[in-house]
Amino acid sequence: MNIQIKILGVSGSPRKGATQYCVREALLSATDISGVSTEFIDLKGKEIHPCIHCNRCIKEQLNYCPTFTDNMRDYYDIILEADGFILGSPVYQMNVTAQMQAFLNRLRPLGGYITKGHWATKVGGAIAVGGTRNGGQETTLEALDNFFFCTGMTVVSGGIFAYNGAAVWSNDKKEQGAKEDNEGMDSVRIVGRRVALIAKILKVGLANLTEPIEGAILAGFSNQKELDRRIEKFVHR
Repeated sequence: MNIQIKILGVSGSPRKGATQYCVREALLSATDISGVSTEFIDLKGKEIHPCIHCNRCIKEQLNYCPTFTDNMRDYYDIILEADGFILGSPVYQMNVTAQMQAFLNRLRPLGGYITKGHWATKVGGAIAVGGTRNGGQETTLEALDNFFFCTGMTVVSGGIFAYNGAAVWSNDKKEQGAKEDNEGMDSVRIVGRRVALIAKILKVGLANLTEPIEGAILAGFSNQKELDRRIEKFVHR
């Protein structure tokens, strides 16, 4: 069975430098796994408005945000097609950048896919790049991982030496600084390979099941009725 896997990498840095390099390196390592192709989104210079929670996407049942005609419109289909995600952000005040946060918040139109089980077989891995050695990489990784948790994705780490993702110390020297952090870059490449491998295992396993699994069960519920009850209670509470 020839099953193809697509891994999407997103750099949340507003400038060219270490984060772009790290995400690209993770994607390159992902192609060590057979049948894997990659795509890269660079948020540098892109116009992405913050979500204003108008809920037009929900009310009009759209897979995109109808309120703003900015660069975000280009990404929704790409995101839906991906089997795995590698999100990278430089550390800004021990958190992700405004660009990355706006990008993640604007994925609200795809929230309905959570209860359909769409995200349950997707995989996510995180990369954080700090100018100082202990400059908030851990908390930035937590913010990125929390996005994956919110969707119900499977989250992978950087292995036994990088528990919640790849933390890179750029020493404020941009790409060159990242290259000099051998341990951090090892973790970056491990994240890339693990995202691709687990995404492949999940996709192949799902395709080879003798009985299909409905979306509600993929989303963690016992059946569709239970999910409908929970949704109704949530909406009308």
